[in-house]
Amino acid sequence: VRDVDLPVPGSELRQPLPKDRIAAIVEPAFAPDWSALEAPEGADRPLLPEDAPVVGVERDDTARAYPLRVLNWHEVVNDELSGPLLVTYCPLCGSSIVAERTVGGESTVFGVSGKLWRNDLVMYDRVTESLWSQLLATAIQGPRTGDRLSLLPSSFTSWGEWQDRHPETQVLLPPPHSNTVRGPDATRDYFNPRSSSDGQLIGYDYEPEDGLYSRTLVVGVRHNGAARAYPFDDIRNAGVVNDRVGGLPVAVTTTSAGSMAAYVRRAGGQTLTFETVDEELLAAGDSRWERATGRAVDGTHEGTTLERANDTPPLFWEGWSNFNPDTDIYGE
Repeated sequence: VRDVDLPVPGSELRQPLPKDRIAAIVEPAFAPDWSALEAPEGADRPLLPEDAPVVGVERDDTARAYPLRVLNWHEVVNDELSGPLLVTYCPLCGSSIVAERTVGGESTVFGVSGKLWRNDLVMYDRVTESLWSQLLATAIQGPRTGDRLSLLPSSFTSWGEWQDRHPETQVLLPPPHSNTVRGPDATRDYFNPRSSSDGQLIGYDYEPEDGLYSRTLVVGVRHNGAARAYPFDDIRNAGVVNDRVGGLPVAVTTTSAGSMAAYVRRAGGQTLTFETVDEELLAAGDSRWERATGRAVDGTHEGTTLERANDTPPLFWEGWSNFNPDTDIYGE
């Protein structure tokens, strides 16, 4: 694991909450939408608005969405989708990590330890009780120290945009429909955004930290020992940025849902230069590419999908910089 000596000393961990106080979801339930849920008294908008942020996952042509309105309260979802699936979210870092839910080749349940490392969620697994860094997807203490979870592709987008791309998607239902490590829980308010979470797709600012506000939304790219963070506002203003990180040619753009995407700008043996045309990207003279997926919809490269340049979806500057202290910031 880069720049980290393992196991992490206990002195570097903080424990603001007891183990399982934040109750991980262990029996998730899904539906096409939230329309059948009972609306809270006085509700004047959809229970899950189109602009609500979700973590989207697709495996073997099956799509699921995990709303931040649930993840903010539970942080870890133990699911099954073409195999054991782990969906995680840290509200402090704004980081969503999706991985195979296995330890040593064995399916296991992950929970919330109540500890933080570098201000990020620390999980534990029931098989070995090892502690796992969410952002590194790596065991940092315990019998499995040094083991790394296998990451899976995911999207950080809006519920409306995810539905447009995946009309047959299912969406995670909040407890008590989904069960947790502490049993059914109907005491949370899942129908109103918590801690301004619905604003994450456009970024929002708290205290300044190392040149950016701690909750500025960024997408980070790391390659060949170089790391760079791209702030949302700079990319939105530019439309698309053609850049290189550690020699890797990248294109960074925003999406119609108000999120961000970073791609390796190579296709067909060419290094491409992109510009924005309406809601799409244009390169190689004739191919138009979807911003949200990196897929060419016509022209020379029709059907080609660009490789993602970022290992994790967009997150807060605090989360990126805490785990990439050597990073620079695009535009500075």
